Amino acid sequence: MPQTNFSDIESILMVYKPLGWTSFEVVKKIRCALKIKKIGHAGTLDPLATGLLLLCTGRQTKQISKLQELKKVYTGQIVLGKTTPSMDLETPFNSVSSYDHIHAEMVKEAAATFVGNIMQTPPIYSAVHIDGKRAYAMARQGQTPILQPRSIVIHSFVFTAINLPFISFELVCSKGTYVRSLAHDLGQKLGTGGYLHTLCRTQIGNYCLDQAYTIETLLTKFRS
Repeated sequence: MPQTNFSDIESILMVYKPLGWTSFEVVKKIRCALKIKKIGHAGTLDPLATGLLLLCTGRQTKQISKLQELKKVYTGQIVLGKTTPSMDLETPFNSVSSYDHIHAEMVKEAAATFVGNIMQTPPIYSAVHIDGKRAYAMARQGQTPILQPRSIVIHSFVFTAINLPFISFELVCSKGTYVRSLAHDLGQKLGTGGYLHTLCRTQIGNYCLDQAYTIETLLTKFRS
């Protein structure tokens, strides 16, 4: 595991993205504070997600495509019985349904059907381009963008706790996976609703969250 070199700004930086920030806002904060011209991230996190964000600076930006191909590990919580248009808490609930018929073994069996190579449709509240427009921009204008399913890989999808309607999970997946869609699709598979309540990215390849810096700590180290 390479150590971050703060003596020059030619690095792959492991940063903790806090709740409420966009990935671009993290990049912009560090770019402006440290006056770095060449910087980018290797995989978006939604504003309501937290966790590991890899930032590449200088010549290391050439590594972004390679880093994006690495497996991702997430932990989080799904709530059954309700849905939202964004499939998380960005938008209000738009349906409520019973989950009384569901038990833990059903949840595990349903989750197993998502493991492997699958086709997944992104949420309408996503950054996918449709005719030059972002899907989320169209959705926020009251339109219903049509998104095509995409091929992804779910390497593992296991539960650390099931206390219905709450399901805590750990997920290992490929790039391009929308965990919000997985939460929604799991609810549908179980004959109820489902949305993503919390999400944290804990690992990208061999890069781990417990090695990441907060934004302020990172800036302090660069400035010292």
